[in-house]
Amino acid sequence: MSELVVKYVGEDEARTENYDGIPLCFCKKRHTQKIQGVECAAQSWRMKERMKTVSVALVLCLNVGVDPPDVIKIQPCSRLECWIDPSSVSPQKALEMIGSNLQKQYERWQPRARYRQSLDPTVEDVKKLCTSLRKNAKEERVLFHYNGHGVPRPTVNGEIWVFNRTYTQYIPLSIYDLQTWMGAPSIYVYDCSNAGIIVNSFNTFADQHEREMEQLQAQAAGIRNSPPVQSPSYKNCIQLAACAANQILPMNPQLPADLFTACLTTPIKVALKWFTLQPTAKLVPHVSYDLIERIPGQLNDRRTMLGELNWIFTAITDTIAWNTLPRDLFQKLFRQDLLVASLFRNFLLAERILRSYDCTPISNPSLPQGFRHPMWAAWDLALDLALSQLPGILQRGEPFQHSPFFEEQLTAFQVWLDRGSEERNPPEQLPIVLQVLLSQVHRLRALELLGRFLDLGPWAVNLALSVGIFPYVLKLLQSSARELRPLLVFIWTKILAVDSTCQVDLVRDQGHKYFLSVLQDTTIAAEFRTQSAFVLACIVHNYPQGQNFAFQGSLVSICLFQLDDTNQLCDTNWMLRQWLAICLGQLWQNYDTARWSAGRDLAQDKLLPLLRDPVPEVRTAAIFALGTFISSVKKRSEHANKIDLSIATTLLGTVDNDMSPLVRMELVAAFQWIVLLFPKQFTGVFLQEPSSHNQTHSLERNVNMKRVSSSSSIMSMGVSTMTNYPATGTISLVGIGSIYMKLWQSFTHMSRDPYPRVATMAQKVIDYVRNHAVVEIEAKEATSEKFSYSLPPSPNTRGNYLDSSSPRQLPNGIATPNATQYLSTGQGTPPTASPDSRTSLRNHTRSGNGRSLHSRISEDGESTSSQEERTLIPIVTTDFIPWAVSQFSRPTRRTALGADVTEDDDAMHDRDAPEYLERVRRFKRNVKLRREAREQQSRVPFLRLENQNWICRAQHTPKIVKFHPYEPQIAVAYRDRVTIHDWSTQAVRTYVPNAQRQLAFGGMASQSRYARVTSLEFVNAHDRSLVLVGYEDGCVRLWRPPDGEMDDPQLVGAWRALHFDGVGQHSRGTGGVGLVMSWQQNYQILVAAGDMKVLRLWDTEREMKLGDIPTDTDAAVRTLSSAPNGIIAAGCTDGSVRLFDKRCSPQVLTTYMEHQAPILDVCLRDDCENVISGCSQGNIRCFDIRRNSSSQKWDTGSNVTAISIHANADIVACGGQCINTYGLDGRNLGTIRTHEGFMASRIGQTSCLAFHPFRVSLAVGCVDNVVAVYRDENRRY
Repeated sequence: MSELVVKYVGEDEARTENYDGIPLCFCKKRHTQKIQGVECAAQSWRMKERMKTVSVALVLCLNVGVDPPDVIKIQPCSRLECWIDPSSVSPQKALEMIGSNLQKQYERWQPRARYRQSLDPTVEDVKKLCTSLRKNAKEERVLFHYNGHGVPRPTVNGEIWVFNRTYTQYIPLSIYDLQTWMGAPSIYVYDCSNAGIIVNSFNTFADQHEREMEQLQAQAAGIRNSPPVQSPSYKNCIQLAACAANQILPMNPQLPADLFTACLTTPIKVALKWFTLQPTAKLVPHVSYDLIERIPGQLNDRRTMLGELNWIFTAITDTIAWNTLPRDLFQKLFRQDLLVASLFRNFLLAERILRSYDCTPISNPSLPQGFRHPMWAAWDLALDLALSQLPGILQRGEPFQHSPFFEEQLTAFQVWLDRGSEERNPPEQLPIVLQVLLSQVHRLRALELLGRFLDLGPWAVNLALSVGIFPYVLKLLQSSARELRPLLVFIWTKILAVDSTCQVDLVRDQGHKYFLSVLQDTTIAAEFRTQSAFVLACIVHNYPQGQNFAFQGSLVSICLFQLDDTNQLCDTNWMLRQWLAICLGQLWQNYDTARWSAGRDLAQDKLLPLLRDPVPEVRTAAIFALGTFISSVKKRSEHANKIDLSIATTLLGTVDNDMSPLVRMELVAAFQWIVLLFPKQFTGVFLQEPSSHNQTHSLERNVNMKRVSSSSSIMSMGVSTMTNYPATGTISLVGIGSIYMKLWQSFTHMSRDPYPRVATMAQKVIDYVRNHAVVEIEAKEATSEKFSYSLPPSPNTRGNYLDSSSPRQLPNGIATPNATQYLSTGQGTPPTASPDSRTSLRNHTRSGNGRSLHSRISEDGESTSSQEERTLIPIVTTDFIPWAVSQFSRPTRRTALGADVTEDDDAMHDRDAPEYLERVRRFKRNVKLRREAREQQSRVPFLRLENQNWICRAQHTPKIVKFHPYEPQIAVAYRDRVTIHDWSTQAVRTYVPNAQRQLAFGGMASQSRYARVTSLEFVNAHDRSLVLVGYEDGCVRLWRPPDGEMDDPQLVGAWRALHFDGVGQHSRGTGGVGLVMSWQQNYQILVAAGDMKVLRLWDTEREMKLGDIPTDTDAAVRTLSSAPNGIIAAGCTDGSVRLFDKRCSPQVLTTYMEHQAPILDVCLRDDCENVISGCSQGNIRCFDIRRNSSSQKWDTGSNVTAISIHANADIVACGGQCINTYGLDGRNLGTIRTHEGFMASRIGQTSCLAFHPFRVSLAVGCVDNVVAVYRDENRRY
């Protein structure tokens, strides 16, 4: 129940009318959403292939002391190579030191790689080095670093330079040859002038290589038995070049000569050096290069200044890449390979620094320009704040103050969350949140914000996974911090709701233990235990290893302990009860060990109380768990059969007539397992139906058939007892009253269910049994000519939901559906599974989780008990589990306190929400209407309802007319449909049940029959109303009006409020009244009555039968009325008026027997003290419920066909050949004889009347199909 308390100007007036607390019903998610899973298309965030750079070739062509001939260096110019001045030592020593330093710089990023140096090499040296590294690397990546500062620039012919053995000549090395030696995958780093030429040549030669390989493959294809030619893909190689094809390297003496290499391998040092050279460095004038060299700390220690700067740099470069690169390119360059990711992060810095010196670094694949990204300003600020502390730290020993960078970025992320949405660009700070998870200081806040982001929907989860959040949150499951538990559980709930394949990672890393401990800890809030149960349900779903580990972790006992009523651990959270049941059902599904362990713990008995749970979702979950409990035994035994049949019996007696279609659908899915486990028994039940006997005897005219009774034919096939395994025996006779007979009757009843999907599912099960009987009979006929069997058709009580495929003819001439629709001939194979075979719990169907049985129908029709197992595929499936999973993928709008807020509550608290504003408008309108209506009611003695306000002509004679209390609408019911007319827009909506079925008799379709509408109510009329329609067959259907002009009404729910023997049985000659209803909005109770001896009360909040109140009469109840205090008045066909109060015992308060004819209308006034009734003889009686006789009575003087009594105004309308209105004192207030307009005709015989619930307006329906509305001609509203 959602209480609507809306505060606005004039709310005191609303409170005086006791209106602000009226509840809404049928507005839960199960009513407003389609019961189906949400397609959360999980993006490919997982790397398709992990790759490592296992070998690194460091090729340095420096020739220290000798400048190349084509380079003219300025004086002074940059000299440092790998932060070493070559002139400070001898040339050979300098070369070795530079090579050693370069290797150390690379080892900082990939310490496990194999490094090989080639200092001032020859062509042969390079070839030997590259081929050796490629051979050892196999399919992994090899890095080729080339420093060409001591050789000429690359040539346009695609050559770089090395030396001869005596260093007297420069020798060209073709890039084509280098490609061949290096193979693929490879990464190349070119640190030399005009490096862009190398990139261009590389791409050209890569194309040439591919063309040559295609030619070789074509030639090999023409040679028999030739092995396929393997060709490396050179286009997928990565290249990083220091400058473009027409650029030379900067020669600033304040910078290193290998500035590009320094940026790639020592980014923090270069960034600090370059920062001190910028004009902004004037803010910290006391910081020199010497101080920078003395920055305290280690790069890998985030608690130190140097480590924190490196941490910030990683976060910023990741953020720039995430926000500028396409997602697939980001995954390839920044998440696939550790060394490649580091080089590309540092490449972003190289681009920023080198561009300031008119040099443009090049990469292949190319990156979008990121040197002007706003995050660089945050980096400059971080450097500024750090360097400003440096003199004090080094000279005076002051403590290091940590940077506020991460805290500020989390604040920016929080601001985005406060205003963010799917339509906006993703938050820039998402990669930073990933980095913050590494810090214990900010971890709690980062997890809270991450949870809020994931809560935005599947798109947010996919973004977080693609940025690389998964390994971090997986690692955090090893933490023992209790304060992180709720946040981690929530985050993992969101992840698994979108991508359940993460179950494998959780089990592999023992993550399931974390959620088992949370679920077991009863001190944790029920909300988070619910989420843990959901995570565990995902872990065990269709994953045997997950089931095994969860079972070993005592998941069965943990769930059963919390479901125990005596512990009261989940009484306040229905979702916890729901997911505990689902988790158990998923655990023992197709897992014998868990099923039998649960059986020893009496799990089935502990689940049975959930079948009476006040929440339909919990009842549905319990049925699901019991259904999988039945279906999960591979080897049948008498003990297992008894347990399963006992469960079926309990289900049949508890939820067979549940009000919720969600429950009934799952019930059909659970019962199908009994049919699949005991096909012989149900085939016998089917052949014992009366329709089967009739069909058999009707075929005597076929001279080719031997005249035998159906029972003798069945007996000749062999009889098996009920306790036999389903694998043994043939078609068995089943005693009346057995569980099989009761289940079959349940299926036939549910095949006529008013909710279409329930009926369709039940009909499929019936068709399965029928087709199974076809196969059995055909198999018997094929081996014996002594007996002839006639195939019984579908029972005459079932709806025709069969496919439109052409029927086939049996030998006896009976047309039947395709017998192999569900059964392969002679094998009894059930229908094939759904084409969607994914194992995601979100897309869960039991079609992929069939069981195995040890039975097979042999060619002679007998059943053998071979040990060969076959998969038992379900006949029907439901979408309850995918729909339940989808609730976790949707936004929950969590409050700051961690509590979940529903969408309706959120809209009610958000004063800017359109839903809130629209609801306030409706409430104000309702208050105004009731105020005006009270004024009109006070003038009833002076009103003349002779002014025709509206008129229309229906297709058939209207049987019911009813005003909407607040909208300008009127409902008109005739035959099986209801039309809602809006006279302000002239719109007409028609509500027709798709229950017009053709019932099969003898293979021929009978005349279409329908159930007529016998009662009508508006539900939630004060808000967004629903239309509640009752039919003569005892069914109730609830419709939601369409939102748009082109939309169709939506069936919210349907159930059988009363059980009559047949459709329309009373109305066709017996004078029955069908189903009559009275709706109590305040109590959310529907009172149903009719041709039964009880009033049946339905609790629409819990969607359960509240109970029956005996009427103490054999007469049918023709009309009902409820007072605001819950008292019920019933007018019966014997002329009695009976008052009931469900709060009292006995519940019958009093009975008035002053009428001698059927009651046409009874009204309990809103003052809860007076009852007014009228009968078909025109007698009107007014009763004070405190007295035993009428306080006022009069006769209209003639027989009437319709009466309506106003609930608030002192006026009664009686209709016959004309319509008369009377005051409660019996005075005639006016007469309506003709319709208005030119040549107005006299009104026809009145078929129905209805007053407006508040206004003094009268709706009239006549036998000439006219519907009209009359009001006072002096109305001022």
